[in-house]
Amino acid sequence: MIKIDNLIKRVGDKVILKGVSLNITKGETVGILGPNGAGKSTLLKVIATLLKPTSGEVTIDGLDLKKDPIKIKSKLGYLPHASLLYDHFTPYENLKFFSKVYYLDNVEERIHKLIDDVGLRLFTHEPVKSFSRGMVQRIAIARSIIHDPEILLLDEPHTGLDQQAIGILNNVVAKLQERDVTTLIVTHDFLQAAKVCDRIVIVRNGRIADDFLLEGQDINLLQKRYQSVVEGDSNAI
Repeated sequence: MIKIDNLIKRVGDKVILKGVSLNITKGETVGILGPNGAGKSTLLKVIATLLKPTSGEVTIDGLDLKKDPIKIKSKLGYLPHASLLYDHFTPYENLKFFSKVYYLDNVEERIHKLIDDVGLRLFTHEPVKSFSRGMVQRIAIARSIIHDPEILLLDEPHTGLDQQAIGILNNVVAKLQERDVTTLIVTHDFLQAAKVCDRIVIVRNGRIADDFLLEGQDINLLQKRYQSVVEGDSNAI
């Protein structure tokens, strides 16, 4: 589904990604962990076609990132740190607008279902500017999946959410897993990563430092592997 081969990304004189190679199969839910500045969000932005690789190859569903960015975008849902919502619009108006961006028709039922799924039915026609951080994040999640993407990219989606909102987000991810949507989640939250991810990729200093399957929501395994690679011997990678 996603194939990355020797990806390098430079910004000025700084090398952010240093030869990243990674294969992700359809339907996987992959947590991308690592310290601040490791290159996690940069990797996600490259996959999202928002940053061009300096060198290396990225293919998504057989499409070359450099040659077919428009086709690739149609397959992606992306939730960055910013919500990308229009704060003077209501949830309904935001989702209606983004459905038009993707040239979707007959979306009334889907819009209302998504608003229900993220627990904001009572606020369907209230302006987003009056919402809390958690409520904004919920609608941003709905925005990112309005077009039924094959791949969902989430950049620290749990940040600033209360427990109810975290539960809603995790339920959304679980429903996507049932439909074999490929999901990549950049996160610092070990607990939530263990709950929703079946594979963990740890990024350190712009490289893949570890890559392993996580079975049975084993947060102890996750913590031990992370500490060994990131907090242990500086020669671990």
